[in-house]
Amino acid sequence: MELSTQLIHTSNVKHESGAVTPPIVLSTTFERGEDGLSFPEGYIYSRYDNPNRHSLEQKLALMENSAACISFSSGLAAATAVFQSLKSGDHIVLPDDAYFSMYSILDHLFVNFGLTYSRVDLTNLEQLQASIQPATKLIWMETPSNPLLKVTDIEAVVAIAKQHNCFTLVDNTWATPYYTQPLEMGVDIVLHSTTKYLGGHSDILGGALMFRETNERYEFIKNVQKYGGAVPSPYDCWLLCRSLTTFTARMTVHSNNALQLAQYLEQHPKIEKVLYPGLASHPQHTVAKKQMKNGYSGMLSILVKGNRADVLKLAGQLQLFAHATSLGGVESLVEHRKSVEGDASPTPDNLLRVSVGLEHINDLVADFEQALQSV
Repeated sequence: MELSTQLIHTSNVKHESGAVTPPIVLSTTFERGEDGLSFPEGYIYSRYDNPNRHSLEQKLALMENSAACISFSSGLAAATAVFQSLKSGDHIVLPDDAYFSMYSILDHLFVNFGLTYSRVDLTNLEQLQASIQPATKLIWMETPSNPLLKVTDIEAVVAIAKQHNCFTLVDNTWATPYYTQPLEMGVDIVLHSTTKYLGGHSDILGGALMFRETNERYEFIKNVQKYGGAVPSPYDCWLLCRSLTTFTARMTVHSNNALQLAQYLEQHPKIEKVLYPGLASHPQHTVAKKQMKNGYSGMLSILVKGNRADVLKLAGQLQLFAHATSLGGVESLVEHRKSVEGDASPTPDNLLRVSVGLEHINDLVADFEQALQSV
């Protein structure tokens, strides 16, 4: 069966009434068997597992063709669990323009744990090779990256990681499994902020890790979920399973809209540059064509001709694009990342990050047209 069919019909919680829509199981605890020791339905306590979370994790594992999935209450909780699986003295290679909270986690939460990291342009394989130390254990990829949309050659980085006995992780939030399958390229772990495209409606907070194999690191991170307790609620799991039934249909529109908007903006005289992997002008367009299937997802960034005041004015003049944080929802969003990340951020001051939603493309183009007149 195709993915769209599987997401609708695979691993749904059944109800004795025969209800077509799976129920929400809110119970925090479950009955023992008559022997007083066994749990016939396989559930003990909702922090350990829950029917809705079990269904969600099976669907997410299916999407990435993974051996197993572990879900969390947020994408950052999932990332933190990976860092917890490392040992004091270990070194991490991070992209030089990764989501800024990755650095915040290491700088603030792990400052006393003896982990170190280097920020590297992963599109430069020579720079990557030079950055690897004897203590390097993890190469963290984010492709396309946030917010500069750099596209990392996953297979090339995996080959380098294997030379140095490092494990690899890809944050696949922006590309989604509809466009990129990192585990098939040899990656060890895939991370998702399920808040974004997988949830798709800006009403769910969640995260997940998908594993190529259920090894010792998987078992450790499973215990982080189990004992740490940063698990998604049954209702959030149910909402996310509901959202996944429309995932493939939504992603097609996101991608088509983003490409058409990028093509329009690239020709506009008030736009300095458009960053979108689907454009031939993108520096890693060839890599994107090789490893992204079906399209290039729904995120782009634009560099506006002007200063910060001009850029913020443009964002404020947009009417359909809400000036707000986050991405991947049905509604279009725009954000000035530099003001969010702070003065130390390498993000250009004239950059706007754009999450292209499901509105009609003619309306989205018209919104930018009227707003650009104000710059």
